Amino acid sequence: MNEQPKRDRFFGGCPHDCPDTCAMIYEVADGKLVDVRGNKEHPMTRGGLCVKLKDYHDHHYNPDRVLHPLRRVGPKGNRQFERISWDKAIAEITSRWKDIIAKHGSQSIMPYSYLGNEGLVQGLTCGDAFFNRLGSTVNEKTFCASGSSTAWLLTVGPTGGVDPESFVHSKYIVIWACNSISTNLHHWPFVLEAQKKGAKVVVIDSYRSRTAKAADWHIAPKPGTDGALAMGIIAALIRGGYVDDEWVNKHTVGFSELAQRALDFTPDYVEKVTGVAAEDISKFAREFATVQPSVIRMGVALERHAGGGQTIRAVCAIPALAGSWRHVGGGLLQMPLWEFPVDWGRVSRPDYIRPGTRVVNNLQLGKALMGDMNLDPPIMGLFVYNTNPVSQAPETNRIVQGLSREDLFFVTAEHFVTDTAAYADIILPATMAGEHDDMMFSWGHFYLTLNEKAIEPCGEAKSNAEIFRLLGKAFGFDDDPRFTMSDMELAEHYVQWDAPQMGGIDMEHFRQHGYFHLAVGTPDDRLPHAEGNFPTPSGKVEFMVEGAKNFVAPPFRMMYEENQSGEDVDPLPGYLPPRESVETNPNLADQYPLNIISPKSHGFLNSCYANEEHKIKGQGEQFVLISKEDAKARSIRDGDPVRVYNGRGDFEGLARVTDDVNKGVVVATLGYWRSLNRSDGSVNSISSDNFASLGHAPTFSDNLVQVRRVN
Repeated sequence: MNEQPKRDRFFGGCPHDCPDTCAMIYEVADGKLVDVRGNKEHPMTRGGLCVKLKDYHDHHYNPDRVLHPLRRVGPKGNRQFERISWDKAIAEITSRWKDIIAKHGSQSIMPYSYLGNEGLVQGLTCGDAFFNRLGSTVNEKTFCASGSSTAWLLTVGPTGGVDPESFVHSKYIVIWACNSISTNLHHWPFVLEAQKKGAKVVVIDSYRSRTAKAADWHIAPKPGTDGALAMGIIAALIRGGYVDDEWVNKHTVGFSELAQRALDFTPDYVEKVTGVAAEDISKFAREFATVQPSVIRMGVALERHAGGGQTIRAVCAIPALAGSWRHVGGGLLQMPLWEFPVDWGRVSRPDYIRPGTRVVNNLQLGKALMGDMNLDPPIMGLFVYNTNPVSQAPETNRIVQGLSREDLFFVTAEHFVTDTAAYADIILPATMAGEHDDMMFSWGHFYLTLNEKAIEPCGEAKSNAEIFRLLGKAFGFDDDPRFTMSDMELAEHYVQWDAPQMGGIDMEHFRQHGYFHLAVGTPDDRLPHAEGNFPTPSGKVEFMVEGAKNFVAPPFRMMYEENQSGEDVDPLPGYLPPRESVETNPNLADQYPLNIISPKSHGFLNSCYANEEHKIKGQGEQFVLISKEDAKARSIRDGDPVRVYNGRGDFEGLARVTDDVNKGVVVATLGYWRSLNRSDGSVNSISSDNFASLGHAPTFSDNLVQVRRVN
């Protein structure tokens, strides 16, 4: 009998931009990663991984992976590269950047990153310290949750809110603008457990998602009108006498002013704006207030229209008015990350930022590269890591034009030659999670998770942190110990071990167990705000905030406090209508009469895995959900190829004629690579790069389009 090779086990943490941040186990045999599975001991992961990660070990060995530094040898976008050494790659980048700085100044170089990796060491902020010392343009990173965060911080402060595991104690669960089964899968069992015990599950979403189909009640407001719905619920709570007066009097600020504003949101008005029946709004208010504990899980999609920030503020008011915070499993869940004891100053080193440094937002890359912002100096050097803007950012046709500039020196660290990397001058091979050390925080639960390096990197891949160590050395920054620490040393350096949330543990706990639930109460007893104690200036829920200015939370902008946009913020929550809808922009709607929603795909993680044939097969070709009425009016049958377009761009997909969307609404999920689609376009070709009302959030759900059958 042949002996099986010994398998070594290592702790892993899923690196992706997902609230679940799964704890994983890596298995290695003969130096090869042979299995990746969920950690059965982890209370959230429970041994299971989603469809994206079930063959993550094979993903490391994808034959299309970039394994060596590459230099462009053909026209930009033609994917013609030659292999070069790391020494040559670092030397060329250093030489070109020094030349650019000499001619145009250091702010002509711009970093561009997001959460393609969510680790403290390899993720969103891993290059901040290097670029802050270099003196580059500050990159504002607001793809997701920035507007929600601004609204959350203004209203309830940096609290982690309800523990997602506490939902098992909830009696009335509202999932608002979140398709949990596709994008928050490991929270769903806690919802199901509560449902089996009698809890009512309500999903509020503008189309019938997988999660909406599993709910007890689906409420479908018109896209971009959630703010009117929330204000209508507030009005119904007050009108029906369902407000918890004792709790509100003790623990909120501005109730009388909020009540006065709510008078404008009459049942008839809210029904007309949202399309939700007035009696349903009254029923929801009554049930949410009287069936306790009641809780709202807010999804990031709630911010993705012009009035997104104001919408979040209004939603934050609902559990406070109902007194939901009194109960375990009652209140609100946005992002627990606010209570993680991470020293973001050590991560990003804002002390290196020079006074007056300018800021350029991720969502407006096309404008920045094409001169629409009249930047002085212009962007001449670009470094992209942990993101694929040609798939994920709005107005992607404009981005492609900008990346095609011959005078732009563009470098990226990547796993594959993505639709963005195709335009790079230098591609640096980056490690995958099994090949480097990291510590994972979470925006969906209260666990810190260790990710151990299980195997040596494939080819010549290097971790993001190692890439910035090499660049730091080339620029002489290694006089600061921050630029010489190993990946694991950085992980330890960033955690505030003496914070009470760490419960007195040290790194040895992670080496033994792989994860740690912050010492902020257990799911069975966490009551963060039963007696108020909100981390706001007043210590209360602030319905009314006077004198506030618009801002982006510092972790989303390299910890830079200056040069915030600073627009006046409405003292109270309210409703700002969408910019692009039949009702608010009839002239535009004459050409483009359909609202489009672009949620996350079930089978991809943003654009990750959308280049793998078996993942595409599971997800299906790019599709467009369209109602029977809208399809009939355009002579579209189920399965027909269709073109979706507006003045910004277009893409093609297969029509799915369905009752899952209402008349006037189409849905196309994002993540598909335009180079692999039917036409050279993807859903963000039609997306506007305008900001939402707060936190420079995107407006991916505030766009009008037309749909035509392709002959």
